[in-house]
Amino acid sequence: MDPVTLTTDRLVLRTVGPQDTDAVYAAAQDPDIQRWTTVPSPYLPEHARSFAEQVVPEGWANDSMFTFGLFLPDGALVGMLGITMISLGVGEIGFWGTKEHRGRGYVTEAAVAVSRWAFTERAVDRLEWRAEVGNTASRAVAQRAGYTMEGTLRSAINNKGVRRDCWIGSLLPSDLALPSTSPYLPAQA
Repeated sequence: MDPVTLTTDRLVLRTVGPQDTDAVYAAAQDPDIQRWTTVPSPYLPEHARSFAEQVVPEGWANDSMFTFGLFLPDGALVGMLGITMISLGVGEIGFWGTKEHRGRGYVTEAAVAVSRWAFTERAVDRLEWRAEVGNTASRAVAQRAGYTMEGTLRSAINNKGVRRDCWIGSLLPSDLALPSTSPYLPAQA
């Protein structure tokens, strides 16, 4: 599919390209991004170039990963958010915020907007969020965006060659008062 641009009250959510390579590179120098995400460490200029010029466009082209740069109206990059399709109707959301723009709710705002888009435009019926146990900032964003925490998965993330436990949460269309594309029959208590 061709990339789409979404807007929120404060953000423009659009794909990234060659013009954004320097901003992505600069943001990914943050030790917290390198620690808690799966970006390479050290993060080199060629990583940013490959991400912006190959990984992101290929994900959109083959409907496997929908990546949005989170930009202020003045063009400043405040974060990155992507949905990777992991099975039919199920995507995994991932995100990070730039150090200088954290704590302002931008990533939460984007997570809600992109989740809504995935449910209404991409026939997604479940979004999963995962983060390494201890990444409380990511967990707080997911919870503020409406994700339900479902537990801890042992050895479920491979971050730079090390297996780690992760928290998992989910968001369903019904959590945003939206219809599902497939019927859902919850377990009876």
